[in-house]
Amino acid sequence: MENQTGEYVGALRESMERMEARIEAAASLFERTVALLEERESERSGEVRKIVAAVESSRETELKKKLEAAEQQIAELQAQTGTQTGSLRRTVSAGTAQFLAKQGITSLDSLEAGAVDAALNGLSIEQRIVVKAQLLRAGVLG
Repeated sequence: MENQTGEYVGALRESMERMEARIEAAASLFERTVALLEERESERSGEVRKIVAAVESSRETELKKKLEAAEQQIAELQAQTGTQTGSLRRTVSAGTAQFLAKQGITSLDSLEAGAVDAALNGLSIEQRIVVKAQLLRAGVLG
């Protein structure tokens, strides 16, 4: 009987050892599964989205600063152009200046399109075109 009990205990130990090995394997698989699930969850969490939003926000701020600097530079250039436009030298050919003087136009600063058309009334079409072209090149007409 002792022999049967010993065999029974031996078989029981082997069975327990196999069961223990299976439990360890299952626990190992369970740990790997949990690790994978945690990794997936962290990828899906809002933390990543918050980081992306922070990067986009800083890029947006940087672009706004660049836009403001560009707008300021444009305003400065427009201001410089505006002050220089009034001080540009307006020259026309001597013949055009004499013709305008004969018509009573002495100042090129206050020249109006209607006055030019009235002054050019006595000229041929070709001559009118030449005089207007010279006035446009000189910046007198706009």
